[in-house]
Amino acid sequence: MFEAPPSGRVLDPIERVSEVIFGVLMAMTFIGTLNVATGGREEVRTAMIAALGCNIAWGLADGVLYIVAILTERTRERIVPRLTRRDLRGAVGVFLLVAVSTFPLVVPFLFLHELRPALLASRIVALTLLFLGGWILARYAGGNRWTAGAGMAAVGAVLLAAIIALGG
Repeated sequence: MFEAPPSGRVLDPIERVSEVIFGVLMAMTFIGTLNVATGGREEVRTAMIAALGCNIAWGLADGVLYIVAILTERTRERIVPRLTRRDLRGAVGVFLLVAVSTFPLVVPFLFLHELRPALLASRIVALTLLFLGGWILARYAGGNRWTAGAGMAAVGAVLLAAIIALGG
């Protein structure tokens, strides 16, 4: 499960793209639920800081769970469960992918001073990133890039519809 990818990279392409997709989905959900919780009256800066904080916390948790999974797998395989520098680089990579994936979604909050237009722009960015994630995964797997991109964006659109239906 946690074998080194053939390219010598710490995380394989599926892991890297998946972490970015998780980060985008987490930020998208958090930004939407923040709008629900505040009735749309929250300051844009607060929304941006909250989304960044959420994904930094999630990235930290995901990085720690990456280490836990490695140790668990090594114990299961009867290998001495020690961490290597490569394992730690993988955990840091997971953290950075999740945390950094938030930035494109919060950029609209830097330039738009009203919450509604910033939310709309952030959602468009999120769907675009999800499309690109599906595209990259399909390219790696040899599948249809347009179908995978559209499918990943559709998953995001359904999630957005649920968030909006709940008031976000």
